[in-house]
Amino acid sequence: MIDMDVELMVLVVVVTLLLWSLWVAVVSILRNTTVKVLPPGPRRWPLVGNLLQLGFGFAPHESFAKLASKHGPIMTLWLGSMNTVVISSNEVAREMFKHHDVVLAGRKIYESMIGDFGNEGSLITAQYGPHWRMLRRLCSKEFFSTTSLDAMHNVRSRCIVHMVQFIKDAGGGGTKAIDVRKFFFLMTFNLVGNFLFSKDLLGPKSEEGEKFYYHAGKVMEFAGKANVADFFPMLRLLDPQGIRRKTQYHVNQAFKIAGGFLKDRLNEKEDNFKEKKKDFLDVLLDYRGDGIEGPHEFSPTTINVIVFEMFTAGTDTTTSTLEWAMAELLHNPKTLEKVQKELRNVTVNHPNTKLTERDFENLPYLQAVIKETLRLHPPLPFLVPHKAMNSCNMLGYNIEKEAQVLVNVWAIGRDANTWKDRLIFKPERFFDPDMLQVDYKGQHFEFIPFGSGRRMCPAISLASRLLPLALGSVLLSFDWVLEDGIKAGDMDMSERMGITLRKAVPLKAVPVPYIF
Repeated sequence: MIDMDVELMVLVVVVTLLLWSLWVAVVSILRNTTVKVLPPGPRRWPLVGNLLQLGFGFAPHESFAKLASKHGPIMTLWLGSMNTVVISSNEVAREMFKHHDVVLAGRKIYESMIGDFGNEGSLITAQYGPHWRMLRRLCSKEFFSTTSLDAMHNVRSRCIVHMVQFIKDAGGGGTKAIDVRKFFFLMTFNLVGNFLFSKDLLGPKSEEGEKFYYHAGKVMEFAGKANVADFFPMLRLLDPQGIRRKTQYHVNQAFKIAGGFLKDRLNEKEDNFKEKKKDFLDVLLDYRGDGIEGPHEFSPTTINVIVFEMFTAGTDTTTSTLEWAMAELLHNPKTLEKVQKELRNVTVNHPNTKLTERDFENLPYLQAVIKETLRLHPPLPFLVPHKAMNSCNMLGYNIEKEAQVLVNVWAIGRDANTWKDRLIFKPERFFDPDMLQVDYKGQHFEFIPFGSGRRMCPAISLASRLLPLALGSVLLSFDWVLEDGIKAGDMDMSERMGITLRKAVPLKAVPVPYIF
């Protein structure tokens, strides 16, 4: 969320300090006339709030976790003028999602998210209400239902088979290191393309798909940067870092390409195209609503928003999780050996020794590796920021209307009160009797990488199939060697914050084809 530009931040502080200091003082006096017990937190400075106390270039999930150890698991921070409540324990998360889920189901909208098209059609940024509920039902029924996912299992399998072949070709038969993240991203991008359009978007004959891929990537890059206009509303019109302008340029370019896909499908329908596509674009085109909880039909703009959001929400999170899983396994060779042995024992008699989703029930250690990766490296350390739609009282503290609410699932997953050997990658922990039933489906609040309640990730059912299938397939098909003879213990395991929690140094390794 935050990647500070030091010079720009200093300039902003100097220019606006005189203008705002008097205003802040007056507001503080007015606030103190009414008794409101806010969650505790560090003393804030005029204008900048707690920003300077956090430091430049900081990792917000780590900084907030350190502050929570001093001020408590429910804490108030001021990011400039942005009132932010940070939740850092499973007990407080339980209280939030069990008893305050509706009032805290709003969405905090950052400047980079505000574009020419608003949030019409956005399941992520739409405020909680009838329109959002309609979108959620549509996605849950048509895209992420068990029936829909079962029907698409061959597509998932085909995309992963292609990824394995791409890795084999790029690795030169075990002689060249590859950028592991790249191949996971390409696989996920093509998978979403097939769900939406029934076609691979990335490949030798997919020029438009390559352009869409580029612009989608740039949107995720700019949207993940900290924007001082979010912290200081008076700067919104100036857009001093150009983040909103740059983000929206790439959004517009991506929309043009998606509009071309939409036009092609409409032409197919006009030409009495008979083949049943069974993809989500058909669902959107055929949608007919009641005009109350949703429109009578979706406009092309709304369809573009939904399509673009499917790509941006689905690709980066999945890719980051898979890269972290591979990094942790290469960092822990004994764990890697154990999961590969399990995979190869289960699939030894399969045709072409290919992993299938039917194998999952016989692969408990692989599933534990996925869980442990999500515990240590949740793709969205704060989930998607919530917003208080009205003031409420939680655990004796006042949560003010419009406050941003961040659930630090990164800190919750490393809480020493819950997790023994909390910083060690140890999949075996999920075989302990008290952890055996713990999963990531939103009911075990010590482990909520996909969130909980009304706004939890709707794609969890897809992730639970795709993550083990993709990771298991590359572990089954290849032995992996770190590039340039780097030893496992010398790997750089530092993090980099963008939209998702990425590995700071991309993982590069040599895929050596395994001979069965």
